[in-house]
Amino acid sequence: MATPLDLDQLRTFAAIVDTGSFTRAAEEVFKTQSAVSMQVRRLEERLGTELFERSGRAVKLTEAGGRLLTYARRMLTLSQETLAAFDEQTIEGHVRIGLPDDYAERFLPEIMARFVRSNPRVELQIACETTSSLIEHVDKGHLDVALVCPSKTHAWSEIVRTEPLHFVTSAAHNIHEEPILPLAIGRADCNWRQQGIDALNRIGRTHRILFTSWSAQIVTSAVLAGLAVSVLPECALRPGMRVLNETDGFPRLPDAQIAVMRGRNTDSPVISALVDHIRESLHNLTPALPPQAQSRLPETRMIRTQRLRPSVGVAGW
Repeated sequence: MATPLDLDQLRTFAAIVDTGSFTRAAEEVFKTQSAVSMQVRRLEERLGTELFERSGRAVKLTEAGGRLLTYARRMLTLSQETLAAFDEQTIEGHVRIGLPDDYAERFLPEIMARFVRSNPRVELQIACETTSSLIEHVDKGHLDVALVCPSKTHAWSEIVRTEPLHFVTSAAHNIHEEPILPLAIGRADCNWRQQGIDALNRIGRTHRILFTSWSAQIVTSAVLAGLAVSVLPECALRPGMRVLNETDGFPRLPDAQIAVMRGRNTDSPVISALVDHIRESLHNLTPALPPQAQSRLPETRMIRTQRLRPSVGVAGW
């Protein structure tokens, strides 16, 4: 029977890839640089192939190294999940989290994947609403954590991500050239709606609101169908959309900020752990593609959620 691969060697291998250096990887795994080099040599001997191309201080994966990286990450993740499943001190409980549906589509898969792998005994209850509704639900104790647009009246929210805010139109239509610009935007309490309207008023651009909805899907559909222009953060851009800028006669908009908000009395370990994961996930999330690359925007996963009704509590969604 073949000798199993050493998880410690795989962990060191992954650290070298992540840090781009044997020296920095040694600091990451708390080993000397010579010990790191020895582990890589033993791993290469075990697999019978070179894993890195060494050129001065730079390290680059070989083709074999790239193949190993996929397996190494899966093995390390499974090891972590297994240990967590048998750890009597692991965090347990449930958390009620809310976020707008456009945030859910872009950010929720990453947040859920990271958190659930590390905390398999925690139940996540998820709702999608507008920022104003989410703030109200947090205030009333119906939600523990929410991702929202920052609110000046709620000082306990923490900004965790900043993205460009854009006027967007369909790449296949010219609705943005209409003399009276049709808009598909959020409800009256939407920050992005107000910023877009204020910007159009400053340049004297005549406009009318054609669609109003709290649902990002409805707004997105109106844009892609060539019926209206909208105001969306970069995370909400989709294939088939085009960003409108100064050359199209549209002004620049302030950046969109995303904040994590938690209830005043929600300081349990499980909620603190989720907030930490949200902060780290959004900080490390791959930036959206620049406007010139919008035609190559990847498709995103749809998250099926339930709408939180004001008349009922969170339990039993």
